[in-house]
Amino acid sequence: MSQEPLADIHGDIAYMKSLAAEGRDAPVLVGPILVAAALWFGAATVGQWLIALGKIPLSGWGVMWMWVGAGIGFAALLYVLIRRIDAKSGSKTKDNTAIGAAWSACGYTIFGLWLVLMAFALSTGNWSVMALMPAIVMIAYGAAWLIAGQVARRGWMMLTGLVSFAGAAALGWFAFTHWTYAIYLVLLVLVALAPGLHLMKLAARSRG
Repeated sequence: MSQEPLADIHGDIAYMKSLAAEGRDAPVLVGPILVAAALWFGAATVGQWLIALGKIPLSGWGVMWMWVGAGIGFAALLYVLIRRIDAKSGSKTKDNTAIGAAWSACGYTIFGLWLVLMAFALSTGNWSVMALMPAIVMIAYGAAWLIAGQVARRGWMMLTGLVSFAGAAALGWFAFTHWTYAIYLVLLVLVALAPGLHLMKLAARSRG
């Protein structure tokens, strides 16, 4: 019997083992995206807070374009970050693919619900519904974190999801007060910036 087929089989087995090991050890790679979201929308939140306090003379469509600008800036950075992540080892593992899909769904859900609220506000002239947008964002974040936690088998991710849901309730309670901006800013740190930095640290450590 030729030794070449046996060598091929052993090579295939070794390759499959390496893929399994990569999938098991690959870090979660969405950290930079979470940090970018926290920074862009955190900056817009600070601006909104200052507007509400009368520190910045901006209102109406100017406020909306401030948020649209933050969204465009994030989308441009997201385009770059996704390509960098796709080029990294472990980006195509089952876990990273599923977690990436969860966060993509989160983003599309936020954008879709923003369109719904905008359509309602434009058709009725009732812009007060936009005060619920921060709570909607936190609900979407909570769902994405719970999925990510189950996929990656990380309890702290699921806990972050629960914090997001609790934060959404708090934002609903304080929706028409100045406190909503402070609460939203703190939540962006707790459920986006800090976890994102932690994931980036873990990814860098795994490469080292």
